Amino acid sequence: MSTIISFTILGLFTGAAYAIAASGLVLTYTTTRVFNIAHGAFGMVMAFTFWDFSQRQGMPTWLALVLVLGVVAPGTGWLVQRFITRGLGEGPVSVSLVVTVGLFVGLIGLAQYIWPPEPRTVPPFLPDKGVQIGDTYVTAHQIITIALSAVVAGLLYLLLNRTRIGTAMRASVDNPVLLRLFGGNPDRVASLSWAIGISLAALAGILLTPVIGLSYFDLTLLVINAYAAAMLGRLSSLPLTFVGAMGLGILQSFAVAYLPTEGFLSGLRAVVPALFLFVVIILMPQAQLRIGQVKGIVSAPLPSMTRSAVCGAALLGVVAVLATAMSDANLLLVGTAATYAMVMLSLVLLTGYGGHVSLAQFTFAGVGALAYAKLDEPNLYGLVMSALIAAAVGALVALPVLRLTGLYLALSTLAFGVLMDKLVFQADFAFGFNGTLHAERLSLLGTSISSISGYVIVMATFFVLMALGLLVLRRGVLGRLLIAMRDSPAACGTLGLDLRWFRVGLFGVSAGMAGLAGALFAGLRGTIGAADFQLFNSLPLLLLAVVFGVTSVSGAALGGIGLMLLPVLQSSRPELAGLVFAVLGFGAVALGRDPNGLANLLFGLGRRLDRRFGDVVRRAVPLLPLPADRADTSTHGEVPLMEDLQQPLKEVGVHAAARG
Repeated sequence: MSTIISFTILGLFTGAAYAIAASGLVLTYTTTRVFNIAHGAFGMVMAFTFWDFSQRQGMPTWLALVLVLGVVAPGTGWLVQRFITRGLGEGPVSVSLVVTVGLFVGLIGLAQYIWPPEPRTVPPFLPDKGVQIGDTYVTAHQIITIALSAVVAGLLYLLLNRTRIGTAMRASVDNPVLLRLFGGNPDRVASLSWAIGISLAALAGILLTPVIGLSYFDLTLLVINAYAAAMLGRLSSLPLTFVGAMGLGILQSFAVAYLPTEGFLSGLRAVVPALFLFVVIILMPQAQLRIGQVKGIVSAPLPSMTRSAVCGAALLGVVAVLATAMSDANLLLVGTAATYAMVMLSLVLLTGYGGHVSLAQFTFAGVGALAYAKLDEPNLYGLVMSALIAAAVGALVALPVLRLTGLYLALSTLAFGVLMDKLVFQADFAFGFNGTLHAERLSLLGTSISSISGYVIVMATFFVLMALGLLVLRRGVLGRLLIAMRDSPAACGTLGLDLRWFRVGLFGVSAGMAGLAGALFAGLRGTIGAADFQLFNSLPLLLLAVVFGVTSVSGAALGGIGLMLLPVLQSSRPELAGLVFAVLGFGAVALGRDPNGLANLLFGLGRRLDRRFGDVVRRAVPLLPLPADRADTSTHGEVPLMEDLQQPLKEVGVHAAARG
């Protein structure tokens, strides 16, 4: 009986901290329609700030607490809303997710740069105080945490339901234009919501730090627990969020107490929040179709197939030259870049064309690599089977949330990534007792490719073929359907298109492409392990895909090279490792609203140079064809969807005027 009481109290303590964090998450979402993936990262940074004030600078605990919760955290929330997330709730969900993921990675990098890794401790509040309940000793810190969670829940309920500013917060979501007509200020309301939300994240991080330690990743990942509690409240109900957080805390505490410490079930102890989140997402009600987009996405120009084939051949030529001149170590880096680029191609299909975000795309690559090593068929059959297995897993991830879109699909991939990390990749049946698996290099038509140079050329060939296949798909009926589904699901539903199974197929094909890349990566490395496919690897992958252009195959190629160079730069300058991730994260925030990224800037530069010098060259050589962006757009360039719809309307207007 005493054991049950002890773990119940421990569960109430952790659940109370989850409730505080989840309340801030619900507040920012209900007032701005921006789901803050970086909520836990903000709490982590504020916990480090509290340690800096109270321990390193020697401030009194109460003063450090007041400064963090009353000045630093709300000021940060105001700045974030004012300059980063302002207006994100009106645009596509994929854009807001990418921007907040950029904040997630950037804040981790910033914390590592400002506070380099070293042992740090934060003492609990009133460490010498506590009460005895039976055989269980309850510390004052635990009592304070539980009491504060109840106070926060009560104050937020009163704020939203009994005050004028709370009414304005709810009105800013329902109809910000009408609120402005009645004298309200939606931007000021949103800033206040973010200030309170970041302060609650800071409070949760500070309360949990004495228990779990001052860790960059442990504190950040605790946001998954807040996600689960917030989802139970459907991102709108604070009482349900509070109940969900308390229930999750008790469930997690009992899992630690009663689940075995060895065997397959031992992995369940670490994934209770992720399982809770996945189950809650499955039980969510049908998502309403979004009617249009206030801010749409215009994809990068679509090149002609001739130009695409020429560029692909040129890329293969460059790789072939590099393969003859580079050392084996550098060739491994080139092959790694090709792997990243192929996985980013899967994001071009899923995010750039389809408008859906996956937060665990490199996990699907791990599924393909694991299948390739386990099948022990180093040939085209084993490669295709590995891709099909990864595609089936991707479809299974999307299948339970068949009714849902956008945010819920992205969070389901996040939960899947955590489950694979803790429950599968780290299990003995996956990568073995030593944590690694051996994989043979691919053989084509009975010919084994033993040299690294030859294998890198094969990987580059697969990248070119996948890129050409994507461009062919984009130019066809399926490609236009993807763009229409991304821009206006409601319009597609009005035309009678059932997008649910199409969405499952899209996730499956995207996961299969990532699995194919993972299988080729396994053959390149020869030995793979669970650490190669951790969940955190998927976040820089997504961000670099966006930074370089997630709507174009050129962006995927550049992003693959950039992601390969990140660890090289970190190993050459270890003191700048955190700064590199900070620049990456905040760079993704800056470019998150333009998914065409740096590749589109290069396209624009090329078009400007062509307009300036192309006519001179064509007068000298008159037989040169026009470039794709200046030729007939129906065959050589992409026309945005709205322009496709406007042209027939213009023709109707002309005919009507003629009849008039």
